[in-house]
Amino acid sequence: MPEITRVGVIDHGSGNLHSACRALSEAGAEVVLSRHLDELARTDALVLPGVGALASCMAGLRAMGGDELVADQVDRGRPLLGICVGHQMLFEDGEERGEPVAGLGILPGTVTMLPADRLPHMGWNTVAPCEGTRLFRGIEEERFYFVHSYGLVDPGQHTGITTCTHEDAVFVAACELGAVCSTQFHPEKSGQAGQRLLRNWLDAVWDD
Repeated sequence: MPEITRVGVIDHGSGNLHSACRALSEAGAEVVLSRHLDELARTDALVLPGVGALASCMAGLRAMGGDELVADQVDRGRPLLGICVGHQMLFEDGEERGEPVAGLGILPGTVTMLPADRLPHMGWNTVAPCEGTRLFRGIEEERFYFVHSYGLVDPGQHTGITTCTHEDAVFVAACELGAVCSTQFHPEKSGQAGQRLLRNWLDAVWDD
């Protein structure tokens, strides 16, 4: 059995984080929920959550210096998991209500409103895991819980990209690019499949 991993959850003021912390704890992590950069920097891996508007989440993260913390995490090759709007924050930029929003620029692409009639895309949906996936190992056919109106649409055939389809819109459901992982859906709200995904992520952290 691998050692317990200390996972820092970045508290940048975005909604209720306790369900994510509880799910990570149940998956086997020692969870540190904090907005103090020095405390978060001493953990083994970071989780960047987010709910609501991309612009407000980015503003909250930058106000606490969390953007620099995340950039340093990536530069050092340390594990990072983005969830929901935290996933969207990792991209270069976004367009929200007609206004541009600068993202963290860790992943390429622009987050836009999904070209669909029924928004938000809310509820359970399947995904098409990328080749060689570690996040979805053993849960390739499962459903996950989504609540969003924005995403990275038409991602192409990039390595490490898991997709989902809502109506005719194909968007990025998850990324696995080196030490950087992210999910547009909520693992902590996705039942047994979400728990398995978090355990898979922690296993990858331990292996690395």
